[in-house]
Amino acid sequence: MRLLMLDRRLFSAGLCLSALLALNPAAAQQPAPPAAGALPAGPLSEAVVAVVNDNLISSYDLVQRIRLLAVTTGVQPTAESIPQLQQEALRGLIDENLQIQELHRVEKQQKITIVATEKEIDDEIQDIAKGNNTTAQSLLGSLETQGISSETFKDQLRASISWQNWIGGRYGSRIRIGNDQVTAVARQVAAAAAKPQYQISEVLIDSPRVGGIDNAIIGANQLIEQLQKGAPFPAVARQFSSAATAANGGDAGWVSSGEIQAEVDKALEDMRPGQLSAPIAVKDGVYIIYLRDKRAGADSLIVNLKQAAVILPADADSATVAAAQAKLAAIRPQIKGCADLEATAGAVAGVVAGDLGEAEIKDLAPSFRDAANSLDIGQISQPIRTAAGLHLVAVCGKRQSGMGSESPAQIENRLRGQQLALISRRYLRDLRNAATIETR
Repeated sequence: MRLLMLDRRLFSAGLCLSALLALNPAAAQQPAPPAAGALPAGPLSEAVVAVVNDNLISSYDLVQRIRLLAVTTGVQPTAESIPQLQQEALRGLIDENLQIQELHRVEKQQKITIVATEKEIDDEIQDIAKGNNTTAQSLLGSLETQGISSETFKDQLRASISWQNWIGGRYGSRIRIGNDQVTAVARQVAAAAAKPQYQISEVLIDSPRVGGIDNAIIGANQLIEQLQKGAPFPAVARQFSSAATAANGGDAGWVSSGEIQAEVDKALEDMRPGQLSAPIAVKDGVYIIYLRDKRAGADSLIVNLKQAAVILPADADSATVAAAQAKLAAIRPQIKGCADLEATAGAVAGVVAGDLGEAEIKDLAPSFRDAANSLDIGQISQPIRTAAGLHLVAVCGKRQSGMGSESPAQIENRLRGQQLALISRRYLRDLRNAATIETR
């Protein structure tokens, strides 16, 4: 049988399928970059440069991948950048060999087909070309003019497509994102919305993958130099980043202070829009952050409320008020949340239930404002006395004015993507640790 194709946008396995979107179709009419065509012949002459278990990686494979990296990232192959391109290209080839070897092992063991077929590769190239307003033939021809064989490109796609389908197919259905997780993230976003917010793009260099934090910092500095020379950040992120955002060109969207790692948070405080950070070391790697925009936290909180109420005159006697309080107190435990408030409370004689809609919290009556401030989304207040009666108030949503908010489905997809990216990194790390890898 064949594994179902999954949405590859959910996570990144290190090398992004859409990396060629950064390629200019006009390059087909341009000569190959002189530096790329003049890669050093000495150490990169035809030879075996690495052995991954029983698979050989030749210097031809390595030079081809270096050229592909240079074209897709915009990193100029100079004397200073070639060592980093060479190291990243070799790491990529080693990872792809490990991935394909593992997939062939699983295919043989489970009698299933995982490795992408030629048709799937051709379809992917057509999609990439279409996204770049060109044709598959022009795209491959553009690579050929820059000394990159179509097989080099197809091999990269084959490994990436196959690996991501396998990770998604094996683990995607096992990941459970509970409503409590989604609600917790929504609460964090709402709570953080009043804090300073940053629109960022990111590159994460996985320090275990590159041989330690020192190597990660060196690599980050080299990438920063290339970015400062004009290499497109999205293209660099797609090829070099190990973060889940790599598939989106490193775009992490708007984040709030306190929502991100403390080291990144601290660096952002002193950055200006349009600025590139220095390398930021964290527990498992090094970040490069591009601050696209920043804004102060929104000062107007909008809440979505529902209520269950017993109508009482302002001068109702204490016995009447006490009876109404007892009725609402009995209803309150039966209400599971905003979804069933109206049906549950509205079925009780003498109780009026309804949706109050959205309102700025500062415009609410003081007693309702206090409840809305203190309650989390989904929580229900104790009975509140007003001149109109007694009320149970449920908070069904909170957001800052002027800010778009993620839907529950979007939050769930984001959390799922993060977990799949983490699984992919750990799986590949285990394969590296178990493999026999010799570099020459």
